Amino acid sequence: MFTFAHIWVLSLLPLPLVVRWMLPAYRAMRPAIRIPFFQRMARLTGQQPETGSAVRRRNAMQGILYAVVWCAVVTALARPQWLEPPIVKEMPTRDLLLAIDLSGSMEAEDVKGKDGRPVDRLTAVKQVLDDFLVRRNGDRVGILVFGTAAFVQVPFTQDLDVCRELIKETAPRMAGPKTALGDAIGLGITLFERSTVKERVMIALTDGNDTGSRVPPTEAARIAKDNGITIHTVAFGDPASIGEEQFDEETLKSVAATTDGRYFYAADRDALEAIYAELDRIETRKVDTTSHRPRRDLYYWPLALALVVSIGYHFFLAVRQRRRFRKLDFRNLSSEQ
Repeated sequence: MFTFAHIWVLSLLPLPLVVRWMLPAYRAMRPAIRIPFFQRMARLTGQQPETGSAVRRRNAMQGILYAVVWCAVVTALARPQWLEPPIVKEMPTRDLLLAIDLSGSMEAEDVKGKDGRPVDRLTAVKQVLDDFLVRRNGDRVGILVFGTAAFVQVPFTQDLDVCRELIKETAPRMAGPKTALGDAIGLGITLFERSTVKERVMIALTDGNDTGSRVPPTEAARIAKDNGITIHTVAFGDPASIGEEQFDEETLKSVAATTDGRYFYAADRDALEAIYAELDRIETRKVDTTSHRPRRDLYYWPLALALVVSIGYHFFLAVRQRRRFRKLDFRNLSSEQ
């Protein structure tokens, strides 16, 4: 579609006609005869020179040239543009917050990895999240880690490669030796305050043995429920473990049930596939985003027209003047002969 960025500039098109109509014509005072002793000769002859005017004939071609150049310049100042069709990008997005346990109990090697061999709990978490993030193309993911305290590692982003790389760099006890699951849920609630999605989802990957929260996980889950947040819990560990490495399955089930979420136990590959299937059923938000409408400036076309017309006219005058000089020289040469 053709348009003008500053269409009001076109109102200047009749300006030369208005100026010609309102202002007096330009007059140049020039002597008709240039003689050094003209005034003395006038006194001796008793004659008094009078003033007069000579009106030059208007060149029609020159008038057309001025009109074309003026219209072209004003049109260029109005900034003509060609609007391309709008670029509309529809992308499914889901805001998912991943809460990763980095407490000392995640060092326990009581979980089977991809190859079936026992690995520590955090390694199993990394394997789960790496596979999970590979399938989340187009989603927004946020990451927080917790141990003795909870920290935001990655705010909501679509750069999932960065998320995967930062998860690989995590290690047990990076956030302290204890497990503050309740505090992690509280921090997640604050992160979702600016979220505009219809369904808010947090996925907590932990052994559930809360040993350092100021707010119990079940109480934090009730607050999350009041804020419209659904928490899915993914448990890692051996239910038979004791002490600091104790696996608290009941707490994780309670947190998930309080927020209408699901509880998963990542014991083997079949369990992980069930986790993927459930998370894929989380509502997708489609957003129609018009990033921009491309505009191609066309002002150089009228400017080029004005330049070509002006140069062409002056070239024509130069050629005509050159021909006149040649004719005059030929006549002088003929008269001398």
